[in-house]
Amino acid sequence: MQTLFGTKKTPVTTLALAIGLALQLQPAATHAQQAGTAASAATPQDAAAAAAPAAAQQSAPKELDTVVVTGTYRASLEQALDIKRSEKGMVDAIVAEDIADFPDLNLAESLQRIPGVAISRDAGEGRNISVRGLGADFTRVRIDGMEALTTVGSTDSSGGTNRGRGFDFNVFASELFSQLIVRKTASAEVEEGSLGATVDLRTARPFDYDGFNFVASGQLGYNDLNSDTHPRAAMLVSNSWADDRFGALFSVAWTDRNMAEEGSGSGRWASGTSNGGFDESSPYTPALDSANFHPRIPRYSLMHHEQERIGLTGALQFKPSENTDLNLDLLYARISATRTEDYIEAISFSRGGGGKQDTVVLDGALDDRNNLVYGRFDNVDIRSESRIDLWDTKFTQIGLDGEHRFSDSFRMTGLIGRSRSAHQNPVQTTVIMDKLDVDGYSYDYRGNDRLPVFNYGINPTDPNGWTLAEIRLRPQWVENTYETGQLNFDWDMTSVFRLKGGVAAKEYKFSTEEGRRITGEGEVPEIDAATLASLTKLVSVYDVDATPGTWVVPNVDGFAGMFNIYANNGMFEVASRPVNDREVTEKSKSIWVQGEFNTEIGSMPFSGNIGVRHVKTDLNTQGYATVTGAPVLAVVERDYSDTLPSMNLVAELTPELLLRFGAAKVMARPGLGFLTPGVTVNVAGGARTVTGGNPNLEPFRAKTYDLGLEWYFDEGALLGLALFYKDIDSYVQNTRETRIYADSGLPASLLDGTGATPQDEFVFTVPLNTPGGPLQGIEANYQQPFTFLPGKWSNFGVQLNYTYIDSDIQYLTSTGALSLQRPMIGLSKNAYNGTLYYEGERFSGRVSVANRSDYLTTVPGRDGNDVEGTAGPTTVDASLSWKVDDHWELSLEGLNLTDEWNDEWLDSIGDRTSVYNHTGRQYFVGVRFKL
Repeated sequence: MQTLFGTKKTPVTTLALAIGLALQLQPAATHAQQAGTAASAATPQDAAAAAAPAAAQQSAPKELDTVVVTGTYRASLEQALDIKRSEKGMVDAIVAEDIADFPDLNLAESLQRIPGVAISRDAGEGRNISVRGLGADFTRVRIDGMEALTTVGSTDSSGGTNRGRGFDFNVFASELFSQLIVRKTASAEVEEGSLGATVDLRTARPFDYDGFNFVASGQLGYNDLNSDTHPRAAMLVSNSWADDRFGALFSVAWTDRNMAEEGSGSGRWASGTSNGGFDESSPYTPALDSANFHPRIPRYSLMHHEQERIGLTGALQFKPSENTDLNLDLLYARISATRTEDYIEAISFSRGGGGKQDTVVLDGALDDRNNLVYGRFDNVDIRSESRIDLWDTKFTQIGLDGEHRFSDSFRMTGLIGRSRSAHQNPVQTTVIMDKLDVDGYSYDYRGNDRLPVFNYGINPTDPNGWTLAEIRLRPQWVENTYETGQLNFDWDMTSVFRLKGGVAAKEYKFSTEEGRRITGEGEVPEIDAATLASLTKLVSVYDVDATPGTWVVPNVDGFAGMFNIYANNGMFEVASRPVNDREVTEKSKSIWVQGEFNTEIGSMPFSGNIGVRHVKTDLNTQGYATVTGAPVLAVVERDYSDTLPSMNLVAELTPELLLRFGAAKVMARPGLGFLTPGVTVNVAGGARTVTGGNPNLEPFRAKTYDLGLEWYFDEGALLGLALFYKDIDSYVQNTRETRIYADSGLPASLLDGTGATPQDEFVFTVPLNTPGGPLQGIEANYQQPFTFLPGKWSNFGVQLNYTYIDSDIQYLTSTGALSLQRPMIGLSKNAYNGTLYYEGERFSGRVSVANRSDYLTTVPGRDGNDVEGTAGPTTVDASLSWKVDDHWELSLEGLNLTDEWNDEWLDSIGDRTSVYNHTGRQYFVGVRFKL
């Protein structure tokens, strides 16, 4: 028997609010119904779930029975299980109701409900995902069948401007998409490039609906930290004409968000003598012991994030004949932000070497982990700084795909498209003022090792007596572009065997640029004390037991107006900073073939796919090398090839019990920062050194094995267990080694004028391919509606999943020596998600909890700390809704109900705070309407 998916023909439950409330879209999604044992995909949704090109994903080769499903949350869960059950590989899915009904701000927060998926947050909302312990750089994202990449800006402590391969999901509102699929095993028909997973995002199309549809919704949000309100808005309208031969759809989602973020930071902790700036004659000598650690820049921080996000989708579908389908998909998204950061801090403790060396330690206290948790000092420089960022990211994508069925057994599909993400941060300005040689400064972490008490030795609210120290101008730009073309065939050779194959060509371009002041950031205009005092303002924290809680900071707008700092001339002329001006172009051509079978072993149904994909990548990288102090453009070209076999098998032990096995070779391309030939070549006497990127890096490569058991023991119910193992053959780390310059692949022209030859030995400090290590884990998944209970208790249901991951790799020091064996960066050993829901005829509600354990962010750590990491958060969200009638519905949602704090730390033993801040709880009241 076949597993067939019908097409949902009823609109999704969404709503509209007229004035003051936002509009929030709940697009409809297709409904899958199990009609026997799992077999080959035969409908648009089957093809989408099997990762065929967009044409195959969303057009039906055969006429099938239609299954009509109401737009309920429980129905969406059943549909997601149908997608999962029909697949040959291991996948998890979320459909439209899942996303729209979860209290999620964006796609990342929706994806965290899937087993094995963990997220990292920025400014209080999800930004990146990791899948089965592998971070954002190892996860590929496709939108309507085409690979895409979006990047945004952030605070320095959250990674700053994204110049990597990690997809920033906070660009998109979740309402724009009708289906998410996370593919955890590889197959030949799915494009290469992922070690973790391939995430498929699908926007809605008009043939997903029956005739004319109009849906809209609105919410008004409230944040309890800064008491600000913010609206959300969305709408979808679609129609089909000419006996469903032509259809059009348009949707929009909009959010206006104003958030505060506050807490403390340390600028990391350093040992007493390596980076302290202490006077050696200080009376308190334990502080000078190299085993003792002190905060480098102890401070309080206050940030404000004003964000506006808008997304638009458009789709046209055309059936010129019964055997031909054409689809045009358009997507536009923009997130724009104004972020302000205000700090008051002691800067002396971060100055070593030739910096300030006369800070006197008067008193102190050490804890049992060698942390100087209390100190009183003289001759301390106090700093107040204010930073403002104006940035936005615009994403556009256009895709045209089609399918033609030459016969009942043979069809071809094609896809062409282009996506572009353009991030610009034209204003990144910091103004700094200092008070020098202050006596009586103290910090105290003894009462709370995350939120210290400060005595600055001055009145922090007094605008007088400051000195203007720096004006920083650091504009940033990042652009990512994909151009994609695919041509594939699909041939049902027999009733039990299906042959598929195709060719694909893709070009990816990355470019980034950064500007800096030519005259240097420490060159500032002359300003008298009274004028400087007039260019300040007071800021205060909202809900932190901070001492002090109010302080004076520079008024950046005031400085900009008085000194015309954005004129780009004179003292404030900005030029490109070569070290961050670089480009990468990757052109890949691939060919693949895959056989799918559906047979029996004895009386047991047995199906699967076996295939191979071959891809050749041509790489061109450009960056500036610094040769004896002067920038020189370096260009490197190379290519590499990969042959990637894969296999996915499914044995139907009983009609309800499936056993899955998958094995594959996979690859992920190196990080963009590693690839750039932005090297510094230095020849000084007999010393010859090269530091920088390495465009000759080989990709990350691994062999993967997956084993899963899934028991569909009731309608809408699942109990599953999956084991996975990844043998990572290569990793990338910065190492130092001596080798012949000519063997490096760098152009000989970089040696012009240095007196060195390409045959000389140089000491290279560059990223290299190093041995990786094994990664293994287990996923457990339980989902069930409580239909077996009496009365209204039968309206309850539950979703639970748990993931355990273990992976230790050998890290190296900067000299290439063996350092630590630790988990991979971004890997949480334990993670779980749970949702308890209730769905009646009118009233619905759910509570969701998500947790991940601590994970590392830097190995080895800096300033003498062995590692750096982030404490695993636990977030709790909830939502309630009341269906007034068939058209109107009211809702109440709460996010981050426990006001979880972001806790970044240093050292596995010392547990020293680096960043500790929070963004408060968020509440949304809304109304929804469907026509």
